[in-house]
Amino acid sequence: MAFGWIDEQAQLRRRAGLVRTLRPRPAESPLLDLASNDYLGLAHHPAIAEGAAEAARTWGGGSTGSRLVTGTTELHTELERELAGFCGFEAALVFSSGYAANLAAVTTLAPHGSLIVSDAGNHASLIDGCRLARGTTQVVPHSDPEAVRKALRTHEGPAVLVSDTVFSVDGDAAPLAAYAEACRERGAGLVVDDAHGLGVLGDGGRGAPFAAGLAGAEDVVVTATLSKSLGSQGGVVLGPARVVDHLVNAARTFIFDTGLAPAAAGAALAALRLLRGEPERAARARAVAAELHARLTAAGHEAVRPDAAVVSVRAPSPEGAVRWAADCRTAGLAVGCFRPPSVPDGISRLRLTARADLSGAQIERAVRVIGETRP
Repeated sequence: MAFGWIDEQAQLRRRAGLVRTLRPRPAESPLLDLASNDYLGLAHHPAIAEGAAEAARTWGGGSTGSRLVTGTTELHTELERELAGFCGFEAALVFSSGYAANLAAVTTLAPHGSLIVSDAGNHASLIDGCRLARGTTQVVPHSDPEAVRKALRTHEGPAVLVSDTVFSVDGDAAPLAAYAEACRERGAGLVVDDAHGLGVLGDGGRGAPFAAGLAGAEDVVVTATLSKSLGSQGGVVLGPARVVDHLVNAARTFIFDTGLAPAAAGAALAALRLLRGEPERAARARAVAAELHARLTAAGHEAVRPDAAVVSVRAPSPEGAVRWAADCRTAGLAVGCFRPPSVPDGISRLRLTARADLSGAQIERAVRVIGETRP
């Protein structure tokens, strides 16, 4: 029977407690949301919604084609110009998703004969980029600059280090300055995904590379998503103009993909401008994360100290994590649930996201529910 093996895989997932299901959410939910990546609380902000609506009214519902044909509007180039300026880079290129941006950056900057050094904690999109690239990949221990040095010493040709800036599972930050130093010793490039740093870290939310003094460097390329702090959708690659020009000519997820919808571009641009005018939102997101961590650990939970806006709470098992998250939901709190194979270390967790718009009462409520539902 065609696809008969799927039934066997489904059975194995059920036995391991790893079945995933879709849960459509309503437009208005009674749940306290600590599960989304809306770090700055902008996804439902009136200015961002109006930015999307105005863009749709002006440019239509879709971009109508690939970026190289009809899919680039004046709005796209305006967004790219302002993203590059805000983050401190020479140029920017917008993609239909952060996933597509990561695939583009890794595959086009790691040609045949090159070495890709990949942090063991990297996001799936970076891992997939390494798999698709023509270079050879060497995975190194998580956040270990010395391991990066050792890997780079084994190769004489072109090389690139690929890493998240803030890792999505535990919310810990990569040692970017040390990574850059290790790369420069061997003339290697540094490609980092700032999905969880943009809008949260750096001066006014300009990102982790900006905070590390790497913004605008000729040997640094940054990817990011527009779907987290900026409350929209899409992705971007930031870096030297010659790198961006190379992506325009060589990145398959740019050349052969339909351009980002105008509404998403308009929403992201509105969010970027709002953040520029309200830089305190970034500091507030970090403060909420720190308070969540302090209250959770004081209550006896094993939580990882957050470097940005993600707070990770260890669960006893995959089944326990699923049950814990479900019980939180029943009690009115939405939290993330990370378990194998999504976590590289095999440890299941509740994943909480701090939002800049959370009140003290909401933080207290979240900690209380997590404690009351603990397996």
